[in-house]
Amino acid sequence: MTASRVLHLFICGAGPAKRVQDLLDLAHGDGWDVYCVATDSAVEHFIDTDSLARITQHPVRTTYRTAGNTPTPQPDAVIVAPATYNTINKWAAGIADNYVLTQLAELTGLGVRIVVLPFVNQALARNHAFSQSVETLRNAGVRILFGPGEFEPHPPRTGDTAMTSYPWKLAIEAVRN
Repeated sequence: MTASRVLHLFICGAGPAKRVQDLLDLAHGDGWDVYCVATDSAVEHFIDTDSLARITQHPVRTTYRTAGNTPTPQPDAVIVAPATYNTINKWAAGIADNYVLTQLAELTGLGVRIVVLPFVNQALARNHAFSQSVETLRNAGVRILFGPGEFEPHPPRTGDTAMTSYPWKLAIEAVRN
C-alpha cells in the first residue's frame, strides 16, 4: 500500500471498536496510511492489537514512546472512534491523564484536523456536561459528528444492537472533505 496521507485513529473502549477493521478498510481504500492509538479499555475489552498491527503494518500505540522506538509520523488527520462519553468529557476539560488524552490535547492545540464519532446512549448524551464538552471541542476546531443528520445516540442498554450500524463511513467522509 502506498499512501501519501497519514491518519491517526484513536480507538476508545466501546462496542463498535470490535468492528474497527471496517474503518481501516475504508481508510485504506481512500489511500490513508493508518496508525492506531488505543485506550487501555479498548485493548482490554474490544480490540486485538496484533491483528490491527498486521492490517495497518504499524504497531498499535497505547503509551508513550520509549527510547529506540520509531516515532509515529505527524498526522494529516485524526479520527476518534468510537469516542466514549468519558474520553470526550475529559478531553474537553483538559484532563490529560493518559496517553490518548495527552495526544488529543496536543493535536487539538496544533490545529490538526480531528473528526470525532461518538458512541453514547441517549441518557448520557442528554447530560449537561456532555453537551458542554461537545460545544467546547467544537469551539476548539474539532468536528464532532453528533446530532441530526450525522450520528444520533442510541437508547440506553441497546449498545449491542446499535454498534452493528455504527456509521464508520461518516468519519472517513468527514476527513476526506
